Order: sequence, then C-alpha cells, then structure tokens
Amino acid sequence: MPGVLIQDTPFKMITVKELHPSYAAEVIGADFMDMSDEQLREIKAAMAKYGVLVFRNTGMTDDEHVVFSSKIGELDNVKRYLTSGRKLRYKHFELFDAGNVDEDGNPIHPDAPRSHYNRGNALFHVDSSFNPRRASWSLLRAVELPPPGMGGETEFADSRTAWDELDESLKKELLEKDYIGAHTLLHSRKSGSPEYFKDLDPTSQPMTRHKLVQTHEPSGRTNLYIAAHCHHLETAEGPIPGDESNALLKKLMDHVTQPKYVLSVDWFNESDMVAWDNTCVMHRATGGSFEGKFRRDMRRTTVHDDSTTAWGLNAGQEARGFNLQKVMGEGKVEDISVSASVMKASA
Repeated sequence: MPGVLIQDTPFKMITVKELHPSYAAEVIGADFMDMSDEQLREIKAAMAKYGVLVFRNTGMTDDEHVVFSSKIGELDNVKRYLTSGRKLRYKHFELFDAGNVDEDGNPIHPDAPRSHYNRGNALFHVDSSFNPRRASWSLLRAVELPPPGMGGETEFADSRTAWDELDESLKKELLEKDYIGAHTLLHSRKSGSPEYFKDLDPTSQPMTRHKLVQTHEPSGRTNLYIAAHCHHLETAEGPIPGDESNALLKKLMDHVTQPKYVLSVDWFNESDMVAWDNTCVMHRATGGSFEGKFRRDMRRTTVHDDSTTAWGLNAGQEARGFNLQKVMGEGKVEDISVSASVMKASA
C-alpha cells in the first residue's frame, strides 16, 4: 500500500516508505555526508526493487551531489554540449541544468527558444537513450523552488509492471520480432513543439539503437525500453513501415503511461533529491504556472549504464552534442547559443 512505512524488509541501514503499489519509494535515513558502504549497498538494492527513490531535505551542495553520484557509477558530463560559447552557471561539468534559469539568473520566458526545446521534456522519456551508451541512474536535486502550488512535479511511469501486464499475444510478437528502437533527441524536440520545429528533420542526424524488450539486470525483470526519443522501430532486417511503426509505438506508450502505472512526485524542499533508474522507468516534467515568473533551479547528474545492454547496438560510436543551428540551418533558430546541454536536461 503506497505511503506506508515498510518495516519488514531486508534493509537495516535505511527505512523505506512505498509510494505506489508497484514501484517508487521514499528513503529515510540516508547519510549523504558520511555514508557507509553497507548503506550505499542498501540504497542500490532499493533502486533495483523500486526504480524511483525520493530523498527529502538532503542538505546537499553541488560538490556533495557529484561526489555521491560518482559512488553509483561513471558520470556523464556536459562538455560536448557546450557549443557556440555556452557556459555553465556552476563549476561542475557533471551537473546538467534541468531548471528554468538563464545565464543571467532570470526565469526563462515560456516562449523563449529554450522553453520550446524543453517542451520535449514534458513527454514521457528516459534520459540518454539517444546516446550510444545509455544512462542508468539520474539524480535530480532541487536548488531553488517556486512557491508551493504552482506546479513543477515530476511524473514517472513503471515500464516493468507495464510489461508484466501487457497482452500476452503482444508480448509474444515483441519477443519474436525482437524490435529495435531508433532514438534521436531531435524527435522528442519536434514532438514537444511541432510548430516551432516544423523545419527540423529528425532523420538528418544519426540515431542510436537499443532493443525494445530488455532484461533489467539489477532486478532480473523484463522491461519495455521505450521513450519519446524513439523515432521508429526496426528489426534486424531494417526499419518497419512508418505507419506500422508509429501505431505500435503509440500503442506501447499509451499502455505504459496509463494512470495506474504513473506516479507524480512533488518537490517540497530545497535540497530534495529524486533518483531514478532510466532502464526501468520513464519520466517527464509537468510544467506549471511558475513558468516565466519564478526560478526553478534543478540540477541533475547522470550515471552511465554499465549493464551488458548499456551500448545497445551502438558499439564503437561516440556520444555527440547537437547544435540546432547546424541541424536546422542558418536563421532557423533565434538563440543559436542554446545547444543540447539545455535540451538534454529533464526535470
């Protein structure tokens, strides 16, 4: 039952409060300033079970956020996204800007180019599926929050339980055909703001390929690895017809994002942190009335996946940043300095 403290668990160093009938939990008692190896192991075990972990009032600084995240695994960084002279507002390249604060410290206007880029984050997705090596954990921390009641919640979808409850005939089809998802950040950007990106061709850039049905190795459960970044489906023989691919992707996305699989997490306090495993849940930003009025400063670390399927079918490829000036052509984007360092961030 969600919201109930679970006392009879294998955890000795943390207390767990389940937030949803099938996944997600609040972790109480994590000592981020002096964490023992045993407590870290329990947090990793909790993530394997629940897929989403909420930590309230962590008190973390940027330094401590990066140090803790690095204990989970190798961290991604934003260096390759810093095109056209764009600079970070803080010192750590391992922190992705997932908020609405511009380089002058002001809230971004809802109609600004960067706001259009970020509308793709309101679609259910997983971080970094468009990279050759995908992400495992994302750890998102609140630095500054708007007033309560103005939105900004983060929603999650349980893609493991969604697989368990998928129609058996469709399960059989997905396993037999062994579908591959072709992912690109450009697809979610165009889907999120189609009029603004009407001249953007998602097929103009190389895509990355990851199997649609996978084993989530930390839990041993089967998972649907699907996201708004997924442009189309393929088999080993090549792409499947567009209408067929679109219909199947929509059917699967609609299934995974049914209300019974979705959890909305509120942000209550500065220094709250929510961590999730991108290889077994999707997430999305919800926006709200704070946009354009109040700062919502959110910073995220992203851990590289180290499972056997981390690289999908992309072995040997290098991760790239996207510069929309090059993709769309001169004069097509107002703010040329905004790159995928902005677009990749998701709250």
